[in-house]
Amino acid sequence: MSTNGTPDVAPREHADRLAIRALVDAYAHCADRRDADGQRSLFTEDTHFVVYMDGEGTEPTQELDGREALTPVFADLNRYQATTHFNGQSTVALEGDRATGESYCLAHHLFTEGGERKLMIASLRYLDTFHKRDGAWLFTERRLYVDWTETRQSQAQT
Repeated sequence: MSTNGTPDVAPREHADRLAIRALVDAYAHCADRRDADGQRSLFTEDTHFVVYMDGEGTEPTQELDGREALTPVFADLNRYQATTHFNGQSTVALEGDRATGESYCLAHHLFTEGGERKLMIASLRYLDTFHKRDGAWLFTERRLYVDWTETRQSQAQT
């Protein structure tokens, strides 16, 4: 414990925590830029990705194995005119070159339907398993939970 009451963090642990946060942020950045190749590169070859569109405690709506199987998930974002993902709080438990974590995200999706401009906002939570390989942290499993969504009209930019 430091003199101000905060826990001491070893330099390696600090670096690992920063690298994992950068990984989570890179995922959101690639999604918003429609960089599917960049997004896929954040995962191990043998990754496991599960989507729960109806939230925790429900059956998965999508379950994918392997990095290349992620292509349709990332391509699905192309139906939106724009997206913006705001990452929020996150927790990480480190165990050597492996880690688990939970992160929150508010995802904004802009689209046109029936001639009307609309905005869908989704509250997302990710339960992640990470693995450090060749000095870089990657997702080995990502479970995406949609906690709630709201869709409303969006005014055109002036």
